[in-house]
Amino acid sequence: MGGKTGKFLGVPYDWRPLTGQRVKSRWWNPDDPRWFTPKALGWGYGFNFARLFGRRGKGSPPGE
Repeated sequence: MGGKTGKFLGVPYDWRPLTGQRVKSRWWNPDDPRWFTPKALGWGYGFNFARLFGRRGKGSPPGE
């Protein structure tokens, strides 16, 4: 653990000041194929809710 972002024991961390853009890109990102994304602040993973609701690319509905 050397900087404000990185991995410790294989788990990501981010201690930079929180921004709205980073929160949105981690919690709602239809362009990211991952279900679990690194937390916007802290240690561990968060959930990409766009995957839960089936959103794909640019927020388009499923099947488009």
